[in-house]
Amino acid sequence: MFKPFHIVPHDTRIDFMRYHKIGLLISVILVVGSIFLLATRGLNFGIDFAGGILIEVRSEQPADLGALRNQLSGLGLGEVSLQEFGSPNDVLIRLPRQDGSETAQQEAVAKVRQSLGDQWEYRRTESVGPKVGAELIEGAIIAFILAMGGIMAYVWFRYEWQFALNAVLALFHDCITTLGLFSLLGLQFDLTIVAAVLTIAGYSVNDTVVIYDRIRYDLRRYKSMPLRELINTSLNTTLSRTTVTSGLTLLSVLALFFFGGGVIHGFALALIWGIAIGTYSTICVATPLLLYMNLRRNKSKNKEEAAAETAG
Repeated sequence: MFKPFHIVPHDTRIDFMRYHKIGLLISVILVVGSIFLLATRGLNFGIDFAGGILIEVRSEQPADLGALRNQLSGLGLGEVSLQEFGSPNDVLIRLPRQDGSETAQQEAVAKVRQSLGDQWEYRRTESVGPKVGAELIEGAIIAFILAMGGIMAYVWFRYEWQFALNAVLALFHDCITTLGLFSLLGLQFDLTIVAAVLTIAGYSVNDTVVIYDRIRYDLRRYKSMPLRELINTSLNTTLSRTTVTSGLTLLSVLALFFFGGGVIHGFALALIWGIAIGTYSTICVATPLLLYMNLRRNKSKNKEEAAAETAG
């Protein structure tokens, strides 16, 4: 008879809390290192934030992005970014903002036109100034703060303030280390990476809430069990779900990273790191910190128990 295959056995007894201080220490090192990198190296802002030139062109035949990239990279205009736009015949060309006034930007556009020749149809040309880039940076920061605030409010309402605080700390851990990774590698940081960071936040809090829900259930079920042992039990119970969900999601993102093309390379890398660090932070940051939050078990009684006590 066929037996189901389990990646993680249902009866695991891993003592996560035995090593939780080591996990917290690693997280502190990662966060401090990321903040140091951001303060010293900063981020390699893309055109969305640093400003630049955007040119939309169309050809009669599907464009060869590799050959086109090599052709334009030799013009001395900085890092050139190419992206299919709607169809293989339409290409979006992004150039960094050139030093100088608007005349320098026009000269860069003229160089591109001269290099490409007349076989291309020029559909749109835009120049993004530094003021627009600054506004986008401000908008990205506001979006991040609102996302963190909304997540904290939901977890606080759904559970207790201790859970909410730990969830936000874990989210900050995930997002700041993602920024640190991009700073370390010098990868381009643009609006697509902001979207990836917010996606990481949503994915990480989903994983955290699943484990928190199990901890709350076990707090009601095992009223005399030591908290350390109870957290271990909850983590082991949800380990199979966490591993399978993270593993399958990671497989999808790896496919994007290797086969999705250079346009979404940074986005896929951010998600790969986010899935890995989000799973880690759920197990090694958000959950172990509950040991130090003085959880009150009487708050975890369900409504039926409270009603029975009142009636008695």
